[in-house]
Amino acid sequence: MATDGNEKRTKPTDESDRSSDSNDGRNSGRNRRTFLRATGGAALATTVAGCLSLGGGGGGGGGSGGNNSSGGGTGSGGSGGNGSGGNGSSGGASADIEGPVTIGALAPNPENDPIGGSIVNGARLAVQQLNDDGGIGGAEVKLEVGNTESDPSTGQQRYRELVLNKNADVTTGIFTSEVLLNIVEDMAQQRKLHITAGAATTEISRMIAEEYDKYKYHFRAGPLNDFDLGRNLLDFGEANFETMGWGSTFSMIEDYAWTEPISELFEKRLGGIGVDVAGSERYASGTTNFGPLYDDVASSDADGVFTAMAHTGTEAIVQWAKQQRPFGFAGIHVPMQLPSYYESVNGACLYGVTQTSATPQSKVTEKTQPFVKAYNDEFDGYPVYTGYHAYDAVKLYAAMVEQTGTKDADELVSAMEQSSFTGTTGTLKFYGKDKKYPHDPIYGENAMYPVFLQWQEGQNGGGVQEVIWPKQYETANYQQPAWI
Repeated sequence: MATDGNEKRTKPTDESDRSSDSNDGRNSGRNRRTFLRATGGAALATTVAGCLSLGGGGGGGGGSGGNNSSGGGTGSGGSGGNGSGGNGSSGGASADIEGPVTIGALAPNPENDPIGGSIVNGARLAVQQLNDDGGIGGAEVKLEVGNTESDPSTGQQRYRELVLNKNADVTTGIFTSEVLLNIVEDMAQQRKLHITAGAATTEISRMIAEEYDKYKYHFRAGPLNDFDLGRNLLDFGEANFETMGWGSTFSMIEDYAWTEPISELFEKRLGGIGVDVAGSERYASGTTNFGPLYDDVASSDADGVFTAMAHTGTEAIVQWAKQQRPFGFAGIHVPMQLPSYYESVNGACLYGVTQTSATPQSKVTEKTQPFVKAYNDEFDGYPVYTGYHAYDAVKLYAAMVEQTGTKDADELVSAMEQSSFTGTTGTLKFYGKDKKYPHDPIYGENAMYPVFLQWQEGQNGGGVQEVIWPKQYETANYQQPAWI
């Protein structure tokens, strides 16, 4: 059963108004270790029922561009982990859940994209553990996977297949905001929970705030929404730029939907955290040559570039290192979050800093390291951030079903709104329906508080993701690039 005593039905303190701007089996027909290794080093450039018809793919929902897919397979098995019940919150409500309970995972190309591979493997591990511990309320748990092929229309088609053909009770995953926005209307029509593990857009949060009864079935297990990601970057800068030797900074942000709130926050507030703003650039989404941009940074005499990058990150970091540019590199850089990235780029990420949800070395909660070990034992590798969040999403759903004794989505929405759940990346609590960004994880030291890692050289000559902030999770001090 999914019980660990960490889940409470106390209403969390909602922090979204802190600022004026706020807020199935172990064998699936596939060798899991080969699968994970495939996800670890490829496709890094991208790392970055109702009236529905299954015909034709596209249409509806809005959004464009994008990501998301995942490879086939079902899953169950495993042991132990998160859950609910405990602390007097639910009594014996978990008995006699009608099975099976089907989890649908949507992820980008998990056979060759580490973002998607981590989503699927994180969800698979959670399903295995739940089944080893008796399932959810005694019901077997199954995993079904939908390959969205990094395309919003395909993502919509895969969502429909999971819900209508595979009878998914809940879906999770989705990396790219454009894909998520393209299935919002389907979620509303099907009235089934979706717990995002990857996409950061606040657009869906605004939709919940404006039409709560229609869109309330969406929750985000992680990461933080795009607005709170920006707040977190500013908090990092204010706490660290002085000791890093950054008296001035140049913001460099890729032009994708998820970075728009970050750009707006930087424009308003970056100059107010004790650093001079030497310049800013919201560069084109297809950029591959960063030479001219880096020339501008060097001409500005900025001490570092403050970044928000996912799709374009590899070209940016490799060119920065090869050209030994005279400034530091820090911010959000999704490819650098991958634990195997150092080998993938032949060490070019050395000295680069990125925000992430957790690392193989970090101890964000008492569940972080047990998850990391179990994941490595099962898949012979480590996840990127989406793996942590997909795992937590499945365990949270299991906890809420056992707490309420039902799979009814409306009852589960009410329970999740009141929940406080210890996950692998923090305490997962959600902004209330009366806040600006309902059903997004609350940002803060007592809730979800990401870590910042720097790639440093390890004792064996390889790279290590050392946590440099927050202080309570620190494993090393910041190192200036050797050529500066």
